[in-house]
Formats: sequence, C-alpha cells, structure tokens
Amino acid sequence: MDTKNWVSDYKNSTSNQPFLIAGPCSAESPEQLLTVARALKEMGISIMRAGIWKPRTRPNSFEGMGETALKWISEVKQETGLAFATEVANPAHVELALKAGMDILWIGARTTVNPFSVQEIADALKDTDKIVLVKNPINPDLSLWIGALERLHRAGIKKLGAIHRGFSSFQKSRFRNQPLWQIPLELKTLHPDIPLIGDPSHIAGTRDLIFEVSQKALDLDYDGLMIETHPDPDKALSDAQQQVTPAVLKEILSQLRVSERSSSNALFINHLEALREKIDHIDQELIETLSTRMKMIEKIGDYKKDNHVTVFQLERWNEIMQTRPEWAKLALLSPDFIRELYKIIHDESIRIQTEIMNKTTESEK
Repeated sequence: MDTKNWVSDYKNSTSNQPFLIAGPCSAESPEQLLTVARALKEMGISIMRAGIWKPRTRPNSFEGMGETALKWISEVKQETGLAFATEVANPAHVELALKAGMDILWIGARTTVNPFSVQEIADALKDTDKIVLVKNPINPDLSLWIGALERLHRAGIKKLGAIHRGFSSFQKSRFRNQPLWQIPLELKTLHPDIPLIGDPSHIAGTRDLIFEVSQKALDLDYDGLMIETHPDPDKALSDAQQQVTPAVLKEILSQLRVSERSSSNALFINHLEALREKIDHIDQELIETLSTRMKMIEKIGDYKKDNHVTVFQLERWNEIMQTRPEWAKLALLSPDFIRELYKIIHDESIRIQTEIMNKTTESEK
C-alpha cells in the first residue's frame, strides 16, 4: 500500500523516548482532560487519546460521554496545542469527529471484525487527510486486519497505521488479551510501510505489566506505543486497572530502552554476518533433518495402511508430548516452544499419512 509516514511529524526529536500516544481510556470531564494534557505536554508528548464513544461488551456499562466530550477536547486543544485521537465506530461518529477537528481517528477491535462497518467508515472518510489507525480484530485473523487497512486505503486515505492491542482468548493468561506477537510481525513483514503501534494497556489489562509489554514491542521494532493515562486511575469510569498516572507514565518512559534499527559500525556488521552465516548452515541441517523425518512418516503411513491401522495414535502422541518437552529442558530450550513446534510437525505428519491412506493403488482399482 502506498502510504505516507506520518510518525516522524509527531515524534519528540529532542529526546530518545519512543513515539507515544497517551491519555485516558475515556474522556470523563474537562478537568480530567486538561490535567492529563498539561502533564503530557510537559513530557514532550504531542498526541493525546481520549475515548468518546465506548463500545462495551455488555450493556449498562459506561459507554462514553459522546458528543459532549468533543467540546471539552476542542477547548483543551486550544489551550495546549496537543493533537487528539479518538475511536469511531460508525459514519455518524466520523462526521462529528471531523467537524470537531479531531486529528487522528482509530477503528476499534470490535469494529475491525465487521467488514461492513469498516467499509461504511471508509466511505465516510473518503479522501480525508486525517490519520486513521486500525486496531487488530478481537479474534486472531490477520486477513481481517489487513482487509480493514485496504478498505481505508482504497477510500483514498494515505496516512494509515495499525494498533496491536492483543487478541481475546478463552485460555487463562497473564494478559487481558494474548499478544500473539507473530501476527503483528507478519503484518509488519507484509506491509512495512504501515506504522505499527503497540497498545500495552489493552494487552496487559493491568498496570504492572505495561512496562514489560512496552519494552517487548520496542524490541520488536514497533514504531510507537499507545498507553492509557488517567489522573486517578482507580476512579476511572472504564478500564481502571490498566491505566497509569502521568507520573507513572513518565517513570515508564524513563526506563524504556529504545534501540536502533541498524548500526554503521563495521565490526558489528561483520560479526553479525558471520553469526547469521552459521545460522544459515544450521537451518539447512534442520530442514534436511525434517525431510528425513517426513520420509520416515511416509513409511509409517504405508505400514499403517497395509495393516488397516488408524492414522492418529493417541498413546504415541501423548508420549511425544511428554518426552519432547522433557528433552527440551535438558537442552536448555523452552518446553512450551517445543510443544508448539511438535504440534505443527504432528499436523503435517497427519496430513501426509492421510494422503497415503486415501491413495488408491493399482491393486485396489
């Protein structure tokens, strides 16, 4: 996609802190907005976020102050000069936000899952010069995420960005939303021209994990962060547990390590290339070993077919899932990594043996 890089226009060039969008989950009062805005400006942050319309999972929850908050934001913008970002979920929101002079709009995770809603928003934003960000869909579906960005791009919007806020899961986790880092990294690989912004507040779900998630995002070469900030988080009307005070935000920023994407140091480059060459050789050996394993799988498939034995063998699978993680520990590898790896290998083994089972031989015709 042919997009414009807008991040540098808002990044603080006088400090080493990352590009940041910060502010409360929801706009609650003029005083709350102004308190946060003044603190952010003092930190050199130039974009403030504030939710106006809050699509909640269940009714009877606080769903935002609506159009009333737009007037408050206009007043805060006039005093502080900060740019403002807010979520829109339908064309009516878009119309009101544009009329109020909002600088950045984002499409939330609950909206991204619905291509019809995204298209309506794209049509309402047609040919606008505004920055439009798209949060990942609630479910881990990269195609939906990319599809939403494509719909906006086809509507003539050039200043796009993607927000990684994590994915819902029934599994118990330390995080409110599973990061599933491989999905945003795949997006970055396919569309390196689209800025990728991490949302550690929604991934973490609790303020004590925000630094950890923020650092991980920066280490993975994200273009920036969006962190929820509230003057009194415990009294926030929405997402209280994942918001931090401006003072805590300042502390987080001071501790974040921002690395360079590359180095011009000749010694570093030469040593890195030598290490990568060794990895290339190891990868070749890994692939050859996997090929040898799959050939053995084919022999097992033929043997099972000849003896009318099912492809899936539960006892054998349980044995593999017990022993391989144990072997991994002895080799100082992550057992969880090995479990996931063998699930992929097992799926491919099942596919190969199923093809063998379904293959009709000359004697069977």
